Amino acid sequence: MIVRIILSWYPQTALTNPPWIYIAVPNELLLSVTRKVILLVEIVDISPIVWFMIMSSVHEILVGPQGLLVLLSRK
Repeated sequence: MIVRIILSWYPQTALTNPPWIYIAVPNELLLSVTRKVILLVEIVDISPIVWFMIMSSVHEILVGPQGLLVLLSRK
């Protein structure tokens, strides 16, 4: 997803050519749904950034220093 964020800064990159296709295809399902909900900002696609923020938040909630799984494992 981090590489996809960097590629979103370069919209002229052809994501249908190797090696970019191997990065683009697995993420495209999530990103296509997000693009329908969130509009493009200028010409930059921010949907990978949105998913990175969501994944980081979920990670922090579950296994961060005060995460649910950490607190449950201390019992």
